[in-house]
Amino acid sequence: MTAATLALPLLEGGIGAAFDALGINLPVLIAFIINFGLLLIILRAFLYRPVLRVLDERRRRIEEGLNAADRAAQEAREAELRVQEEIRRAQAQGQEIVANAQAIAQRIQDEARRQAEADAAAFRERAREEMRLALENARAELRREFVDLTILAAERVINQALDPQKHVQLINEVLSQAAGGNGAAAN
Repeated sequence: MTAATLALPLLEGGIGAAFDALGINLPVLIAFIINFGLLLIILRAFLYRPVLRVLDERRRRIEEGLNAADRAAQEAREAELRVQEEIRRAQAQGQEIVANAQAIAQRIQDEARRQAEADAAAFRERAREEMRLALENARAELRREFVDLTILAAERVINQALDPQKHVQLINEVLSQAAGGNGAAAN
């Protein structure tokens, strides 16, 4: 069909003939349009609005989920910052504890050293005192033996018994004179 053959029935029979020429039944077309309009109104009233509500509800839930995810991510970042701060504080406390322990250990070492030095000095002083006492005892014992020997020797030489009291006095005088003349002889 050409455009001239289609335009010809349109001029002769009107619009109805033109639809007939195209193979379109006008009453059926009007019925389809009315049915489509009614279907559109029914679908809009019963299906479109509920579907929109469901879609709106779903969109709202998705937004809430995204907001919750954002909040969770923010809370996770904040928790991470808190954990890092706690770790930093724990490290600082650990370093402080180690420093305190080192200071305590140093103080204990210093106290132990001072105590050991004090003990050593006390031991040396006791040893000196014991040596001095032993030396004095040895000198006293030596004097007694010397006195006894001198008396015995004098008795044998004189062949007579001397008064021991007088003899001790005489020996002490001699020793004093010897000590006055030579300081090393008395010691």
